[in-house]
Amino acid sequence: MKRMILALLLPVCAAAPPAPQDLYRDPGMKTVVQVAIVTKDIEAVTRRWAELLGTPPPKISLTRPGREVRLVYRGQASDGRAKLAFLRMGQVVLEFIEPVGGGTSWREHLDKHGEGVHHLGFQVADLEKSLQTFQRLGLAEQHRGRYDQDNGTYVYLDSQAALGVTVELLHSDPPARQP
Repeated sequence: MKRMILALLLPVCAAAPPAPQDLYRDPGMKTVVQVAIVTKDIEAVTRRWAELLGTPPPKISLTRPGREVRLVYRGQASDGRAKLAFLRMGQVVLEFIEPVGGGTSWREHLDKHGEGVHHLGFQVADLEKSLQTFQRLGLAEQHRGRYDQDNGTYVYLDSQAALGVTVELLHSDPPARQP
């Protein structure tokens, strides 16, 4: 009987969440640096936001093809792209994203939820330790790639169901050393 009880309890105990003191807490997770809105029409949305905020409309750019920036979506290489625009609002950047093609979390969000907030972004000091913390909390990597300038990495976590929004971890490469 004891063996049967242990056999039933072991999987439950093994799946217990890690103790909070055992998790790495990146200092960057204390400050939201980006709020991103996914849209079907980036030109119209950025014009409306610029008018509301009393600023000129931001420049819109098209990302490089996904394979050029090592885009991986749900474990698969992707050639997905997006039109992007940014409005700085104090410490937070308002990002606008219009998916171009498929194979991205941006397209998935637009198809499932329509236009609206896609993610909150955090600039982290240690990307790998931060990812380990989220994985230990049951939040898997959904989408990742390199910045278009190839000077940093972004990772989206599959956190919509648990947190109501996707979490993005941003990590800039250290500056190149001068000889």
